[in-house]
Amino acid sequence: MFYYIPSMDETLDQVEFRKKKLEKLKEKGIAPYPYKFVRTHLARKLKEDFETLKGKEVSACGRIRAIRIHGKSSFMDLQDYSETIQIYLNADTLPLDYDLIELLDIGDFLGVKGKLMKTRMGEVTIWVGDLTILSKSLHPLPEKWHGLSDSEERHRKRYLDLIANEESVRVFKTRSLIIQEIRDFLNKRNFLEVETPILQPEYGGGFAKPFTAYQESLKKNLYLRIADELYLKRLIIGGMERVYEIGRDFRNEGLDRFHNPEFTMLELYQAYADYKDMMEIVESLFGRLLERFVGSSEIKYQGKVISFEEGWERLSYFGALGEMTGIDFKTLSFEATKKEALKLGINIEGLFTKGKVLEAIFEWVVEPKIERPTFIMDYPKDISPLAKDKRDEEDVVERFEPFLGGMEIGNAYSELNDPIEQRKRFLSQAALRKKGDAKTESLDEDFLSAMSYGMPPTGGLGLGIDRIVMILLDQPSIRDVILFPLLR
Repeated sequence: MFYYIPSMDETLDQVEFRKKKLEKLKEKGIAPYPYKFVRTHLARKLKEDFETLKGKEVSACGRIRAIRIHGKSSFMDLQDYSETIQIYLNADTLPLDYDLIELLDIGDFLGVKGKLMKTRMGEVTIWVGDLTILSKSLHPLPEKWHGLSDSEERHRKRYLDLIANEESVRVFKTRSLIIQEIRDFLNKRNFLEVETPILQPEYGGGFAKPFTAYQESLKKNLYLRIADELYLKRLIIGGMERVYEIGRDFRNEGLDRFHNPEFTMLELYQAYADYKDMMEIVESLFGRLLERFVGSSEIKYQGKVISFEEGWERLSYFGALGEMTGIDFKTLSFEATKKEALKLGINIEGLFTKGKVLEAIFEWVVEPKIERPTFIMDYPKDISPLAKDKRDEEDVVERFEPFLGGMEIGNAYSELNDPIEQRKRFLSQAALRKKGDAKTESLDEDFLSAMSYGMPPTGGLGLGIDRIVMILLDQPSIRDVILFPLLR
């Protein structure tokens, strides 16, 4: 189980050998890096439509994956974006110097024209009548790729991963289709896709440390957004009743199998709705994704079966904490809560509210154990400054987070739309920041000004696209579903 890369000496020898071939091509008057090639069919289409296309002239192009020379006849495997097709070259019928074949290597890109046929073994093949070198590969491709044991190399050199690992290609093709399916789902519900600023004068919409960028002409710092929330709510205030954005967010935090500083989020907001309507959207969306990409109500994730057959379980935040710890944290004081956290071995340094301590306990004790589809509902107010108070319940807000496979995949609220109360919440956050809590909501005066013009009751939902892809495609790390993850 290893990923083989030639040694430095071996690689240098092969690079020099290929460079000599490149010079010989140029001596023959062949341009090894032309501008264009016209393709008529992808490899998969040639195979699917063979009965219609057999005997006809077609053109195909791609990377050489195998070369088999038999005297005056040669076979090669040519791989394009769809799959691989065999090509056949014969010295008697090829109008080029047949010795040119010796100057080709695995990894080179070719364009070929010829008639479509089948060999005696029944393999669909192009009998080449004309050949064009499209790119000479100067570096040998990886020789062996057996599994994921060298994930660091795969993530650093994604281009080699995609060349050598069909599973990686499948994952990223399917990721794109998943995002398309999500867009189609929302568009059919009359949501409008929009774009909001990535560079923001104030960051907000989550508890996170931002990246800072200096803008030369304005002579001021801007922030890469940590969430899309406050700008999407401005659109709700402006009368765009259903909006969503699928885009990149940035958080200047740690790296692990669940976190990358740059990640993809779906955020949506629906006027005249609450968090229960957002639950329905999550359930319906996952039903559609399961039907489209799994074909079953069960997902196998990292050796465990996650069943959606009985729908999403609904548990209260304090109920889940009590069930896992045997402690009724709702009735405990802040000091008593800190003591219980310390007993559990949790570092509470820099946590200045009961809600923040509870959050640390929840992430440590409860979250990894939530395997089946679950909505954890009704969070502490002091860690949810953008959510409405829960009806008839003190110090709790109408918020839920969906969990799957031991990870949180999103966040949703009945959105706070009272500008006076929102200002109070922002000021409470500012007080925590002065104490040293870097992960707080900033006070955004422009957003408060917008709210003062009136914001309708609104349900809001954010879902982590990367984590959804991880679960649907059974990938162990977020780095396996991001083409170019940040690495140490």
